[in-house]
Amino acid sequence: MPKTLQIRDAALDDLPELLALYKHLIPEEKPLSEGAAAENFRSLQKLDGSTIFIGIKSDAIVTSCTLVIIPNLTRAGAPYALIENVVTHTKYRKHGFGQAILEAAIERAWKRGCYKTMLLAGSKTPAILRFYKSAGFSQSKTGFQIRRIAARAD
Repeated sequence: MPKTLQIRDAALDDLPELLALYKHLIPEEKPLSEGAAAENFRSLQKLDGSTIFIGIKSDAIVTSCTLVIIPNLTRAGAPYALIENVVTHTKYRKHGFGQAILEAAIERAWKRGCYKTMLLAGSKTPAILRFYKSAGFSQSKTGFQIRRIAARAD
């Protein structure tokens, strides 16, 4: 982990700054109201082991990802994890912060007994795919999805 980055679970008080960071993930998207964000955040907290990780540098949230731990009835009951909404502020990319936030999420998944951790990349940009591979992920499955909201352009 970069020495200047502090990683912790997000708190309700972090939501305004976290919502601003998400503009670096999907710039064209209308932000969620703080009230709706707070309601969704509380719902996420009810999922045992699930969290939003934030990375802080110089008192600012510069990177984040969401970890959801899903109970399971196969694999001897071992849960699995899903990582979503991986984002680093554009001014702080290529400093290892995204890698560090993913490492924190993966470490938490392993501590919670997950047998695998998954993520889906919405981008086909070679540099982004290399980023996930360098974080230890492999393209070992075929993903499918049905969307109600159109995927963002790469």
